[in-house]
Amino acid sequence: MSRKKPPPGGTPAVRLLEASGTPFVIRAYEHHPAAPSFGAEAAEALGVDPARVLKTLLAQTDLPADRGLVVAVVPVAGQLDLKALAAAVGAKRASMADPGLAERTTGYVVGGISPLGQKRPLRTVVDESALTHESVLVSGGRRGLDVELAPADLVALTSASVSAVKR
Repeated sequence: MSRKKPPPGGTPAVRLLEASGTPFVIRAYEHHPAAPSFGAEAAEALGVDPARVLKTLLAQTDLPADRGLVVAVVPVAGQLDLKALAAAVGAKRASMADPGLAERTTGYVVGGISPLGQKRPLRTVVDESALTHESVLVSGGRRGLDVELAPADLVALTSASVSAVKR
């Protein structure tokens, strides 16, 4: 017996957007498990400039435990600058968080981690380049599901700071 795919939406990220009244568009696509990059796959599948598609990454900093994990939101066309992220949050160092820790902390699976609707709010930094676009796409909380929204709404909903954290 085959399992039916759940309908688009219904994730904590989508529920947060709906509850807040924030304008957004669900952008679903067929995810291919062999894709080497989730973000690049989304940009190509949706026909969107990779500079507008943002990936959500978790970093571990040397800040005290309750503030040590930080969410970074950067364009899929770039890479996270860990030194810049550390400086943006007042830490000395940052490294990529363990994928298992990222999944347990956010409630999402790697490749579908959304900056929205995480299990517990984490300090979030959105790369400043996101604000140069009328709209951006972030994971909707599942592989193959993005949401498109205004970057200012993303910043507001995540209580993010904005800084140059991509290279």
